[in-house]
Amino acid sequence: MVDDALGSDGRPHALFDYPDDLQHTVAVVDPRFHAVANFDLGGGLGRLSVDPDVATGARIAGRRPGLVEPHGPYPSVHSGCLHRVIVAPTAHGRKPGMDRPMRFGIFLAPFHPVGQNPTLALEQDLDLLVDLDRLGFDEAWIGEHHSAGYEIIASPEVFIATAAERTKHIRFGTGVSSLPYHQPLMLADRMVLLDHLTRGRIMFGVGPGSLPSDAFMMGIDPAKQRDMMEESLEAILRLLAGETVNMKTDWFTLADARLHLLPYTHPRFEVAVAAQISPAGPRAAGRFGCSMLSLGATNATGFDLLGSHWKTLEDKAAEYGQMSSRADWRLVGPIHVAETKEQAYREVEFGLPQWVDYFQRVAALPLAPPTDDPTQLADAMNASGLAVIGTPDDVAAQLDRLVEQSGGFGTFLCMGHDWADRAATLRSYTLLAREVFPRFQGSARAPEASRNWAVENRPTFIGAAGDAILAAMTKHSDEQATKA
Repeated sequence: MVDDALGSDGRPHALFDYPDDLQHTVAVVDPRFHAVANFDLGGGLGRLSVDPDVATGARIAGRRPGLVEPHGPYPSVHSGCLHRVIVAPTAHGRKPGMDRPMRFGIFLAPFHPVGQNPTLALEQDLDLLVDLDRLGFDEAWIGEHHSAGYEIIASPEVFIATAAERTKHIRFGTGVSSLPYHQPLMLADRMVLLDHLTRGRIMFGVGPGSLPSDAFMMGIDPAKQRDMMEESLEAILRLLAGETVNMKTDWFTLADARLHLLPYTHPRFEVAVAAQISPAGPRAAGRFGCSMLSLGATNATGFDLLGSHWKTLEDKAAEYGQMSSRADWRLVGPIHVAETKEQAYREVEFGLPQWVDYFQRVAALPLAPPTDDPTQLADAMNASGLAVIGTPDDVAAQLDRLVEQSGGFGTFLCMGHDWADRAATLRSYTLLAREVFPRFQGSARAPEASRNWAVENRPTFIGAAGDAILAAMTKHSDEQATKA
């Protein structure tokens, strides 16, 4: 039974009336179009869903009465409208902090060693996304970079538009749009257009920009990039909400600025803020009610900061009256798997040294000891927890480690790379989809349980089937004897 009511503060509340084995709980529906994510159901967690058939007649953003559209993993709910809210308890046996099946995707910067055909490399990136779509990967985040020759996608929006035409289900995010490099109105306009062209299959990842060489070429002071990101994000979110924005900073001006086309996704597509070491990312995500994209989740410092980053986000969200959900949190880490660890080590001899060299000499991140020996590099990266070069079991152990350290998250993104050749890389993603996804999504439980049930009851089933066959044979024999 579900009862709808307004709380004393005038905001919609929903009282969930459960049987005695589940606790009663009250959830506040957020007035900024987002629903509360988690609920205490006698020790478990639940998920909101809305039945639009029982909504009141108030209009929502000009839509017909009672029409409510989903936004992200939770429904869109407008303040002043009452909706029947249903809480679905989580699946039995899910890990603490994981209140829904884990999603999987790729973070495709991309990383292509110099010296190869860049046109071919980009085409192979598109082919890979088609393969990942077929394998059931949920998301692909595409980078933006303008120098250093490895990460050669300059416009994630253009690349996503091409990839979306070749795929069916996978969702795409900018990973990430470097906000200080763009006039906010222009970038918001491009993202809204992409939202319409893809029929809502996009997400908007934002950050301050990662390569110092990019900022240098545009005369941007790295010390100002995080403040610039926050100023731009504020403007873009107001534009996406349909506001007319007047805003002047020391690097952009918006005068009666408005979007002439609102997002296809209602009320807007998901916005995620990049986080690595600095608290700027989680602070901005909490302040503006955005999700978080932890790009350095598996390096030693980033791993240690996962818990504090989430607390920073939650504290800022509470300060600004925003909602936060671990289901929207994404963690990124590099992986390559094969049937055996020895095989995985052999396969990464193809490109691992070049990848490490790029991070040491260009990105200035000492990820491994100064050697070009692939085995030593793989050993060091595995030992530090930065990467998984091994088997699906090793990946499962890494994900368990990340869940425990973070307290729970929604999506794991494999960092795209050219450590192995194309065939071995595709086999690695295939092994992940076949052997790792089911462990963290629960998709194999029902078939396995049904198989076990059939095995346990086989004597009964076989006996009944044998009796039926014998009865049919006897009946036939009797009929033949009568005719004779």
